[in-house]
Amino acid sequence: MSTKITVSSTLLAGVVASLLASVAHAAPLTPAEGAAAVAAHKEKCYGVALKGQNDCAAGPGTTCQGTSAMDFQGNSWKFVQGGTCTSIEVPGGGHGSLTPLKS
Repeated sequence: MSTKITVSSTLLAGVVASLLASVAHAAPLTPAEGAAAVAAHKEKCYGVALKGQNDCAAGPGTTCQGTSAMDFQGNSWKFVQGGTCTSIEVPGGGHGSLTPLKS
């Protein structure tokens, strides 16, 4: 194979691998994942997840894990240690919430 074809094949393989990894991550939490979080005394905390790092669906634009469209999106949640959500500070002087927030 020529260098050009080898580089193109390698690049294509990398792109496909990245795409598959992102699709595999973007899925609803399984019952086992949810049960494990509850057993570990985790709680849902809205408004604290960074873009693309929410744990599951919460409203429009958040169909599954990793789909939040912006940092600290009010209707997306992330599991945090139980009892700590409302003490987590977010930009703008706000805090995490146990219920969905307006973004």
